[in-house]
Amino acid sequence: MPKRFRLTRRFPVAMTADGYRRLRSFAGDAGLDEGEALSFLFENFDAVTDGDALALKLRDFNSKLEARKR
Repeated sequence: MPKRFRLTRRFPVAMTADGYRRLRSFAGDAGLDEGEALSFLFENFDAVTDGDALALKLRDFNSKLEARKR
């Protein structure tokens, strides 16, 4: 019998509406719930990201973050 996927930590997360929609879409396509999808993404972070593109996107996100909070 396969072992049940065990979540060991729970934490409150603040997400943008766009980010949550993308997470739900990814989770649905992958047949996972949102927590399992986040675990997959972070456990495989290097494989699912392009380091150069990530740095550029992160700088762009950070530059717009304060305006988005208002």
